[in-house]
Amino acid sequence: MASSKHTPDTTSTGRRLAFIGTGNMNGAILRGILAGGFDPRSITATVRGSEKAERLAADTGVRSLATTVDETANQQAVAAADIVFVGVKPVGIQDACRDIAASLPAQAVVVSVAAAVTISMIEEALPQGQPVVRAMPNTPMTVGKGVVALAGGTSTGEKDLEAVSALLSETGMVRIVSEDQIDAVSAVSGSGPAYAFYLAEAMAAAGEELGLEAGLARDLARATVAGAGVMLDEPDADPSALRTAVTSPGGTTQAALEGFDAAGVRAGIGSGVKAATERAAEITRELAG
Repeated sequence: MASSKHTPDTTSTGRRLAFIGTGNMNGAILRGILAGGFDPRSITATVRGSEKAERLAADTGVRSLATTVDETANQQAVAAADIVFVGVKPVGIQDACRDIAASLPAQAVVVSVAAAVTISMIEEALPQGQPVVRAMPNTPMTVGKGVVALAGGTSTGEKDLEAVSALLSETGMVRIVSEDQIDAVSAVSGSGPAYAFYLAEAMAAAGEELGLEAGLARDLARATVAGAGVMLDEPDADPSALRTAVTSPGGTTQAALEGFDAAGVRAGIGSGVKAATERAAEITRELAG
C-alpha cells in the first residue's frame, strides 16, 4: 500500500468528520469532541432509525442521517470527510467499510473503535492506501476524562496519527501504541470504567449489609470512588502513594486492605483483566474465521 496522500487540517473549522454509528464508544467520542468545542456543523453522523437521527440532531446540532431511511446514508456521510469514525459492532466493521469504500476521499483517515478487529482486517475492506487508525477509547470521554490508545495502519503517516490524536485530546488522555498492545489496553482502560463501577457497587452493598440505608450507601460509595478518581487525575499521581497516605498502621483502612488481600481481590482483578485480553484475542480469531 502507498503512504497517505493528505493530512486532514488540524484546525477545528477546517476538518470535516463523519461518524458511522453512534453507539456507546462512537457516541462517547462524538459527545466528547463536541464538549471540547468542535463545530457540530462540520460533523455528519449516521444512525439506524429516523427517530434516533432526529433526536441526535436535536441534542447535538450535527447533521444526522438514518440508514433505514436512505441506504446511501453512510456513503453521503463520508463523501467529504477528513476523518471517519466507524463505530458499529465488531462483526459489522468490515461490511461497513466496504459500504463506504467507494465514497471515501483518498485522503480520509478511517478510525475504527471496534474491539478485536485488526488493522489488516479493516484495510482489506478499504481502497488500497487508505489511512487507517485503530482506536481503543473508553466511555469517560463524554466528560473529558477518557483514555484512548491509537495504532496506525500500513498507510497511516505520522501526520495522520497527529491529526486524530489532536482531535481526541479534547476528550482526555491519548497514547500512541503498537497494535499488539491494543488488547491489553482494552482490558485495562477500555473495560476499566466497569471495574470502577463494580467497586462502587460492591462498596454500596457492603454498606447496606452494615445497616446503612440503600440510597445513602450508594451515594457514599459513588462520591468516594469519584473523589478518588479526581485525586488520581492529578499530574504524576501515584496510586500506591495515595493508598499508603490513607492507610495508618494498625488502623481501619489497613484492616480492610488485609481483608482484601486475604480474599484474593488483587489476584482476582489480575485474572479479570487477563480474561478480558484473552477474550479479545478469541473474538479476533472468530471474526477472522
